[in-house]
Amino acid sequence: MSRTVAEKRAAFRALHTSGCFMLPNPWDAGSARYLESLGFSAIATTSSGFAWSTGRADNHVTRDAVLDHLRMMAEATDLPVNADFENGFGDDPAGVADSVALAVGTGIAGLSIEDSTGDPAAPLFPLDVAVQRLKAARRAIDECGGDTLLIGRAENFFVGAPDLDDTIKRLRAYADAGADCLYAPGIQTRGQIEAVVAAVAPKPVNVLVGAASDFTQEELAGLGVRRISVGGALARAAWGGFMQAAQVLAKGRFDGFAGAASGKELNALFLGRAG
Repeated sequence: MSRTVAEKRAAFRALHTSGCFMLPNPWDAGSARYLESLGFSAIATTSSGFAWSTGRADNHVTRDAVLDHLRMMAEATDLPVNADFENGFGDDPAGVADSVALAVGTGIAGLSIEDSTGDPAAPLFPLDVAVQRLKAARRAIDECGGDTLLIGRAENFFVGAPDLDDTIKRLRAYADAGADCLYAPGIQTRGQIEAVVAAVAPKPVNVLVGAASDFTQEELAGLGVRRISVGGALARAAWGGFMQAAQVLAKGRFDGFAGAASGKELNALFLGRAG
């Protein structure tokens, strides 16, 4: 690796000042390095993709395992890494602050905090509680030094409460609480995206495109979107290919390997990148 952590963070922050960039989500060092080889400017971890790679469901991985994963991802590539840090791994704001400080220490360039609780009966933290948790994350970043970006996430559309007005209210509150970038995964229509971008301007907005979409990067840029992530979509695509090939193999056939990547190509990609 040739860039320092500080240089990665500066480059990541600069990406958020103008234009619209793609922020794909690898789940391990190999997928991160392949994305780097394609010329992407930054990457983001995916809690679901990482969880599946460990044989666990999303949001069922320990904080220590996630921190180890973040450190490995940050060391695997010269690209800035944005961390999917779920809801901050803390029972209260103080716990969130402790966890965020540890995450910053892994070398990541950005970090997102969700307002979801993991409780189906009450899937979102009350707004005042969510704001205090985000403020704690902001303080932890500021006290740890470095220019780590903080992303505030409103999970309304992901937890079955697709209320755009409440989503916008939450995003505005998170912007006021110190979030550098705002994110409402699950919004999909042109009107929803335009409303969110306008509500938090001039702060940048991340949009998730986790499935086949009629939007292009250029069109999302025209709506004012600053960055586009894909969540667990790349991991799901990889799992789809693996599952299809394995199911064919279970039937005693080998034609499921058609379209598989070349071992020679993969070895050439990673030659000299061990470590």
